[in-house]
Amino acid sequence: MLFEGAYHPKAFLSMTRNVRPGLVARTRVVRVLEKKEKGASTKTVVQKTALTYASVLHHLHLLEDENIVARKGKRSYMWMLTGAGQQRLMNLNVGE
Repeated sequence: MLFEGAYHPKAFLSMTRNVRPGLVARTRVVRVLEKKEKGASTKTVVQKTALTYASVLHHLHLLEDENIVARKGKRSYMWMLTGAGQQRLMNLNVGE
């Protein structure tokens, strides 16, 4: 991948084509969630990333499909990182 070091490792998806704009957006989203130990609402992520609400929600759902993030609560969901994305990365490094 081009410029792989510039993106957060958890921004790469295995079931979706990884294109630069998506990687940039997911990197922003993941970095916001890393700073929030108890999770962050979609609104908070939108404010911190300067992305549109629809874009943030789209990328959160993509990350959720790959078990990198999880949502808790009802309708004002709190999004948080799971350990699954990191676990997948560690397994990839072991095989090298």
